[in-house]
Amino acid sequence: MAISETEQRFLDAVSLDLPWSLVEAFSVLPRWRPEDVNRSAEVLAAKLRAAGVPVEMHAPEIYLSVPYSASVSAGGLTIRAKPPSSSLSVPGGRTGRLVTLAANPKALRSYNRDIKTLFGGSISSVDEVRRIVGGNIVIMQGFGNPALTSLIEEWGGIGLIAVNPGTDIHWGTCTTIWGSPDLADLPRKPKIPVVAVNNPDGQKLMALAASGGEATIRTDLQEGWFAQSIPVVTIPGAVEPEKFVLVHGHYDSWEVGVGDNATGDATLLELARVLWANRDGLRRSVKLAWWPGHSTGRYAGSTWFADHFALDLDRNCVAQIDCDSPGCRWATSYHDTRAFSESAHIATDAIRDIVPGAEIRTLRPPQAGDYSFNNIGLPSFFMLSSTMPEALRHEKNYYDVSGCGANIAWHTENDTLEVADRDILLTDMKIYLLSTLRVANAEVLPFDWSATCDEFLATIAEYQAASKGLADLSACTNATLALKASLAKLADADTAKRNVALFELARILVPVNYTREPRFRHDPAYTVPPLPTLAVAADLPDFTDDHMRRVALVELMRGTNRFLAAIDQAARVVRGATG
Repeated sequence: MAISETEQRFLDAVSLDLPWSLVEAFSVLPRWRPEDVNRSAEVLAAKLRAAGVPVEMHAPEIYLSVPYSASVSAGGLTIRAKPPSSSLSVPGGRTGRLVTLAANPKALRSYNRDIKTLFGGSISSVDEVRRIVGGNIVIMQGFGNPALTSLIEEWGGIGLIAVNPGTDIHWGTCTTIWGSPDLADLPRKPKIPVVAVNNPDGQKLMALAASGGEATIRTDLQEGWFAQSIPVVTIPGAVEPEKFVLVHGHYDSWEVGVGDNATGDATLLELARVLWANRDGLRRSVKLAWWPGHSTGRYAGSTWFADHFALDLDRNCVAQIDCDSPGCRWATSYHDTRAFSESAHIATDAIRDIVPGAEIRTLRPPQAGDYSFNNIGLPSFFMLSSTMPEALRHEKNYYDVSGCGANIAWHTENDTLEVADRDILLTDMKIYLLSTLRVANAEVLPFDWSATCDEFLATIAEYQAASKGLADLSACTNATLALKASLAKLADADTAKRNVALFELARILVPVNYTREPRFRHDPAYTVPPLPTLAVAADLPDFTDDHMRRVALVELMRGTNRFLAAIDQAARVVRGATG
């Protein structure tokens, strides 16, 4: 779509002066220790105030796990390691026999707990893997992520060594708990030590495992509740000030984290400056927020905000836009753009209008990033930003990582100033600004729920086929088709009623597509399949035991009821606007 005169006025105001000064400031300021995180928040707030932008500073106590050091001793060697946040801290060490598991190379950074996905058929059953893992320290290729850690613990492993793909060791996290824990979450806190080592050292350890060797893992982490700063800027809209778009990103990072996420923090800073200076041109309000606890708290900052302001978000937030790793060197492609189906066109249109001819592909967002608002039901887009073209990544022999525009400096000490690219950052800032404006200023909320219905229909058909006749999802298909047909009538509805319906549909259809937990709770930090309460249909052929298949069918019945009830509720919303 063409850029309007109003949009162009905003875009023409974008400059690198203020945001680049923040990139430079953060490039010498480590931001993972709690005290350094708060110090960097003050740097950010000072730049906002100097630009004339008012900022509110929240200071909640959130639960963090701050990693300091780790090592692996084996075969007469002591090997440098890094503990992911939330690893069990064992400064005195834990010793056990080393055993290997062969990871599926395509799942090295997967958060999936499915055995077939993780091991690519090399492991045939849970009983088999328990016999291998039980009582031992597991060493395997990949990253020490939450899904894998939780499985190794369930299978009786006493430790995990993740062999990273290259010569550097990457920081990460290994807990499935999303944000600060509540009473129901706490039992999922990792009870085993986890470390990451680089590939050359990992190969030595894997050779030792092949000969039945032992290893001792040592980890040193600090855990507890820490007061952390959350800067929030609210820019009032001139027509519907109570409604708002939430644009956000994390400002804590590993070491100085320039590409992940100083460039994102700078993008939000420039958006705040431009939007504040031109606020008379905003229909709805825009809130910009910078999160702590992304890395050491598993999204604890954004989760606190989602919890603390849950009712305001539920009543008034029209969409959330995540800003992570924009403006990195060589990141000129948009083939890994994350967006919900109903908002994908907003992201793609903005990219296309700023970068004509760009390679664009939108994908379903994983259960990651600061997507802490799915259970409330917010339309969402963006997570990671521009990225390196795949051909260039392969040419550089870079393995796949989860940020920094595909630079393998991600989550290492090498994520320094040279990772940022001024020209690419300027482009990405304009993409974020334009897409924000197109939600904030649209007379009719720009969410395509027909596209969501199409996604539902494709998912249902996939599960139906995979069930090999053991499930009957025809009622789900028919209900979705009827909802999609009724959505066409919204185009003729009164604008106010239409907006109410488009807004309320999000609170129904987003949770049923992305969550298992009830609204206002947070799902664990591992992969959630589409329409998760129907997903068991695809697994029915794997239940060869008659009793377990019957149990799975009970689960499917309950999941089907949840889905059909949601579609029925959505249909009532549409009828209320069109009848």
